[in-house]
Amino acid sequence: MHVALKIAGALSTCAALAVTIAFAADTVTKPAQDKYTLKVPGGLAFSEFKGYESWQAISISHNGPRLALILGNPAMINAYKAGIPGNGKPFPDGAKMAKVHWMPKVNQAQPGAPLQPDTQSDVDFMVKDSKRFADSGGWGYAVFKYDPVSKTFAPGGLDGTPPQGNDAKCGAACHTIAKANDFVFSEYAPR
Repeated sequence: MHVALKIAGALSTCAALAVTIAFAADTVTKPAQDKYTLKVPGGLAFSEFKGYESWQAISISHNGPRLALILGNPAMINAYKAGIPGNGKPFPDGAKMAKVHWMPKVNQAQPGAPLQPDTQSDVDFMVKDSKRFADSGGWGYAVFKYDPVSKTFAPGGLDGTPPQGNDAKCGAACHTIAKANDFVFSEYAPR
């Protein structure tokens, strides 16, 4: 009986040690996601927009419950400065836009209680490539949802807003109403 108790005690200690090791392994900081490895199946890759975080601002918007910052790569910004789309010319191939969405919060600690970004919800991308996307007005689109809990991105789905299919044309139908502006909604904000 004494030996059985010692064995049971040793097994209990081993089980506790195993649980402790499993818990410690689970709580080890996991490496941050490399968002640039993501791709919409059959569509655009996040890596096509590498460095978007430092692109120049085109404008901001507040549409529905979300705030957005619309950014453009140098080709896009130069096109706007040249008068496109107001001059009737199309944006050049290689022009890219990123639209970063956040859920807003009111900052009561600042004068006027301004509305400010809080939790990021997604990032939308557009790229002009008239050969690659000839059947969608020359533009390719992508949506990547952001999960604030895991701090990771994933391609948007058909249930999202906007819906993301398995190609780069998810935004084409919505953008047809802006055909006169080369399918671009955002105006270059004065500064």
